[in-house]
Amino acid sequence: MARWRGRLAFAIGAAALGACVAAWPQGEPAPDAANGKRVYLEVGCFACHGRSGQGGAYNYPAPPLAQTRLPQEAFKTIVRAGPNEMPAYPEPVLSDRELADIHAFVRSLPGPRPARDIPLLNVTAPKEAPAGSRHE
Repeated sequence: MARWRGRLAFAIGAAALGACVAAWPQGEPAPDAANGKRVYLEVGCFACHGRSGQGGAYNYPAPPLAQTRLPQEAFKTIVRAGPNEMPAYPEPVLSDRELADIHAFVRSLPGPRPARDIPLLNVTAPKEAPAGSRHE
C-alpha cells in the first residue's frame, strides 16, 4: 500500500510540474542535442544512466532516460535536486542551457527495442530427434 501511495504522489508531482512548463523563451536558441551528448558524457551521467540512456544500476536502479517524457522544467528540477543517491547538479556545475541540451539529447535517443527485434532473444531451441531414432 505504501508503494502505491509513493507512486501516486510521484505521478501527481510530475503532472503538476508538467502543467507549469512554459514554452521555450523567444529569441533563445533551441536546445542542442549534440552539445547535450557531449555534456552528458563529460559530467558523467552515463555512469548510472548508460551511454544510450538505457538506465542501469550503480548504488540503486537508475531510471532510463532515453525518450524521456518528462518536460524540460521537471527534468531540470530533478537534476537540480538529485533524488535518492543521485548527486545534485546546481547551476554553477550545469547551466540551464546545458540542462536543456542534455534534455534534448536524451529525448533524441531511440529507446529500447522490442524483444522481437533483437535476434538473440528470438533464437529457437534446436528440435530433439524423435525417441528411437539414431544419428550417425
